[in-house]
Amino acid sequence: MGSFSNHWENKILNYIFGKDSYSPPTIYVGLSTADPLDDASGLAEPIGNGYARTVTSTSDWNTASEGMINNLNELIFSEATGSWGTITHFALFDAATGGNMLCHGSLNQSRAIVSSDRARFTAGDLSASLD
Repeated sequence: MGSFSNHWENKILNYIFGKDSYSPPTIYVGLSTADPLDDASGLAEPIGNGYARTVTSTSDWNTASEGMINNLNELIFSEATGSWGTITHFALFDAATGGNMLCHGSLNQSRAIVSSDRARFTAGDLSASLD
């Protein structure tokens, strides 16, 4: 299960307490070979070999319940054209590249992604909670 990043926690708190306006971003799912940490300093996304974050829409997510939200639909990455390394974590972002990390979490099971693999999260496998 993932937890919100420092960036997103601050955005939400500032919005709730009237300190800032906020518009929900388009959510992109990324992968990491290391724990991104709440401040994104540990993020280690694959580079090259067909890796790209996968975009989601609001219809890809269930309605939050008991402080948790998860994916309603399967989320599939592009086909790897070479090694992406051993993926241990996921992260949610507000941009296809760069941008801000919004949430991160560890995978239940690490997975080495090699040429011709397609990383995917089946429905209900990717979840995030407020901590």
